[in-house]
Amino acid sequence: MRIADADATRRHLGYAELIEALRAMFVAGCEVPQRHVHTIAGADANAARGTVLIMPAWRAGRYFGLKTVMIFPGNGTRGLPGLHSTYLLYDAATGQPLAQLDGDEITTRRTAAAAALAADYLARRDARRLLVVGAGRVAAQIPAAMRAVRPISEVVVWNHRRACAERLAASLRLAGMPARAGDDLAVEVAAADIVSCATLSNTPLIEGRWLRQGTHLDLIGSFTPAMHEADAHCFARAKVFVDIPEALTKSGDLLDAIAANTFAAAALQGTLADLCAGRCAGRRSDDEITLFKAVGTALEDLAAAELVYEGLADRG
Repeated sequence: MRIADADATRRHLGYAELIEALRAMFVAGCEVPQRHVHTIAGADANAARGTVLIMPAWRAGRYFGLKTVMIFPGNGTRGLPGLHSTYLLYDAATGQPLAQLDGDEITTRRTAAAAALAADYLARRDARRLLVVGAGRVAAQIPAAMRAVRPISEVVVWNHRRACAERLAASLRLAGMPARAGDDLAVEVAAADIVSCATLSNTPLIEGRWLRQGTHLDLIGSFTPAMHEADAHCFARAKVFVDIPEALTKSGDLLDAIAANTFAAAALQGTLADLCAGRCAGRRSDDEITLFKAVGTALEDLAAAELVYEGLADRG
């Protein structure tokens, strides 16, 4: 069985290739059972709780993948990432273990790549100004992923801890991207072409009244009914797309909008698979506000894992 650490996994997940691998997988499809979600209680009443996700996916006769994800939002106060994961890949025809891959790299890069894939259909072709809300592992990858599909020439990073936004902006500048930390979220949202949220927030951050015509809003951080990144008014103003149909029952943002009667499930424009297969139209005009809500799917993990494994095999 091959073992790929973070560096080895990352080397085979360039964004241009990964975005195309996701596009192909969304068209071809694979078996994706309901994920298992469990809560891990803290050591005492005052300790933060964690969540474990168990996410399988497979293609008959080809590959079977299993990802285990540990989410601890309180890790930020410890100077640790809020998410850790591992990925195991098997031969789906024999059950033989093939590889253990770095799950954090798989998760981080496929999440950013899926957002960029959606933006390829939903953001304006001339979108140049990107606002990243959040400063964690996924947020750090969004600019590179978006640059694979749009001519991004300015990146603004906003985080509730300004020091974290400044650190990420500095890191992006070292990588050759013009980036700065933003102060006033409302002002930065109103000026952005693409607003991409990658947080673990439990309270809405983006207000619908801030969005200007032509903006693409990308919500990829929240993935449970208790998590929120945008208020209900965002959904009233936008044409809404999701990564998978289950987002309608898993996303706190969508559930709140439905409860507030600012959005109805019947108004959903389509899924990422619909966009990739041409079953629905994406952006129709430069004046539309578009919104992509993602909760993540093991289909994306499998596409990324196959890309890594076959890249490792090619190198012998």
